[in-house]
Amino acid sequence: MDNDQSDHLKAYGAVYWALQRGEPVDWLLNFRGGAFLTADFPGLRNELALRGIVHESLSGTATARLVAEVESDRANTGLVRLETPPRIAVYAPQQTLPWDDAVLLALEYAEVPYDMIYDDDVLGGALSAYDWLHLHHEDFTGQYGKFYQYRNMPWYIEQQRDAELAAHRHGYRKVSHLKLLVAQTIKQYVGEGGFLFAMCSGTDTYDIALAAHATDIVPSEYDGDPINPNAIGELDYSASLAFEDFRPSFNAAEYEHSDIDAGPPPQQLQNPALDYFTLFEFSAKWDPVPSMLTQNHVGTVKGFVGQTTAFRKHLIKPNVVVLAEVPQRGEVKYLHGSYGQGTFTYYAGHDPEDYQHYVGDPPTDLSLHQNSPGYRLILNNILFPAARKKKQKT
Repeated sequence: MDNDQSDHLKAYGAVYWALQRGEPVDWLLNFRGGAFLTADFPGLRNELALRGIVHESLSGTATARLVAEVESDRANTGLVRLETPPRIAVYAPQQTLPWDDAVLLALEYAEVPYDMIYDDDVLGGALSAYDWLHLHHEDFTGQYGKFYQYRNMPWYIEQQRDAELAAHRHGYRKVSHLKLLVAQTIKQYVGEGGFLFAMCSGTDTYDIALAAHATDIVPSEYDGDPINPNAIGELDYSASLAFEDFRPSFNAAEYEHSDIDAGPPPQQLQNPALDYFTLFEFSAKWDPVPSMLTQNHVGTVKGFVGQTTAFRKHLIKPNVVVLAEVPQRGEVKYLHGSYGQGTFTYYAGHDPEDYQHYVGDPPTDLSLHQNSPGYRLILNNILFPAARKKKQKT
């Protein structure tokens, strides 16, 4: 998985494929870009060839020597065994949206199976069937992504209609009330051992909704009644997962949910080459979880923007682990934390290979980006749950 690999993204799918067949895979952390080691079982070589994945064959003696080297105290490397393919769900609406989702693209390209679920499924108990959940670029505050400028577009009208019907179906007058219940149900899922991964507005709107559980932060343009005049004072930051002390945006026409998002400076938008973020290196032996999440063949990754582009560091809770920063501005791009028996990981930005994605833009063709470091971070998260034994789910 170093720079010699022809298709990093397909390699993750091959690992998942091996796990599906009951074959354990060892993840060699901080070794050759986070290489994978497995037995030469029947069908493996043919599968790797079909996927175009560069691989090496080792003798038993060479394998033993390699494992000893990786587990030696002389180097910051380590070995984690992957055993069980995680059951994956993507929280996303069924209707076709005018933008694509980076995680869906990664799963499709890597040939990793997943199910799509949404509000009715979550509230109906579907999460118990899954180990890993991705939050599509959802607006959990009930403000329809704050795409107010598009309110007369057919896709926006359809989105609003479907959300209101779902809210009424569950006995709520407001979409924000339905989304809060969904967010709290997902939080319970994490607390009971689930793995949560979110990108772009699925990160900050989720925490904002949780913190606003006892007040109204939604402008009348979206829900027909005014914001609670004491909304700021009634925010409960203890209920959110990653962020605290933030201030929501109360301007319905502003394409921003809160001050959690740092946003890209104007000069950066004019010259994307100025934008990059740096992955932190962790101890593979003492900090295997953040080490797994940051495995890559490079230490510096080109940046990309979104409705939520980067997190303001001073608004991140002290118990959350920062995985990557934008060094020139001290902002956070990638973070990880624990809640109860589970974990959450937030990755800011929309699409690692589409610097500034606009509504209506075509989806990214990952066959042109097989070695994308930004997409590798997504796929690290997909394999991460395989490294720990799961409790039985019913």
